[in-house]
Order: sequence, then C-alpha cells, then structure tokens
Amino acid sequence: MPDRIHVEPTQENRHAFAAWAVAQDPKVRTASATSFAVPHHLFTEVPERLLIGSLVDGRRYVSPEDTPESGGSEAAAPVTGDLTGVATAEGFQEAVAGEPLPPLPDEAYPADAEPLPEPELDPGPQPEPELDPGPQPEPEQDADPDAGRCQDCGRVFRSQRGLATHRRQVHQKE
Repeated sequence: MPDRIHVEPTQENRHAFAAWAVAQDPKVRTASATSFAVPHHLFTEVPERLLIGSLVDGRRYVSPEDTPESGGSEAAAPVTGDLTGVATAEGFQEAVAGEPLPPLPDEAYPADAEPLPEPELDPGPQPEPELDPGPQPEPEQDADPDAGRCQDCGRVFRSQRGLATHRRQVHQKE
C-alpha cells in the first residue's frame, strides 16, 4: 500500500482543500504546485465535496453517492452492452481451459497488404577503435645545452623557474 495518496483537487476546490490540509495535525504536505500528498490513513477523512472531480492518484474521483439512481452523472454508471474488441471473462476461461481460439476470418488479412519491414536490431555496444595519437611533437631543444644546468652542482632542470628555485633553496650564499 502506498504511503501517500496524491490528490489534485479541481481549481474551484483547491483553496478549500488547502485549508483542510493545513488544519490537519501534522499538516498534509503538497506534492506539486497543484496536488497534495495525503497520508493513506487520512484519505477517508477528506470531505467528500472536496474530492468530487479531483484526480486521485491520476484517476478521476467518482463519489460513491454519484450514481444514476441518485440523480448523479452517467459517467459513474456501469458500462453495459456489447464490448467489441474487449477481452471477456468467457474468452479468458476458454484460453485457460486449453481450447484453441477460432482462427481469424480471411477478411482480417487483406490481399494487398504489404509486410512490415524487419526491425533493425541494435547490435549493442561496439568496441571503440583505438585512436592514433598522430605524430608527437619532439621536445624543444634549447640553443644553449647548459641553459637549464645548475653551475654549482651540475643538475639539469627543464625550466628556468625550476633552476632558480633550486638555487635559492639548496645553494644559498651565506
């Protein structure tokens, strides 16, 4: 059973529903700008007049008192008559009993009908081709091979900044 029942009252009842919701202890919270998340144990306490016409968990609420016999709308009346294209209980019982269903008449298969194309199946993820990084640039050669070399110890540095830092920290002149 869901913890909350989402009720979207009609625009006319939204203000009254909000007043009822905040009067509860604890308050009934909103689920969106137009709907409320009513705890399932409080749903039976909502006044009927606030629920009529509302959407309750995505379906239109129909009052139990709204029947054709009581002068209510015909939308609440049960559907009677021939249900063409709708599965019936008898059809399910035949299928469960193992009796084969009758074949469709030849009229169901038009002679000029073209077959549907075969669906393209997704082959799934493909391995990625290895990328050729291309030619790598050669490291730049300094005009002076001793440009990054420390004169005190002979150590070679890639940048002048590294050489200067090394001289300050290691070879301090006292």
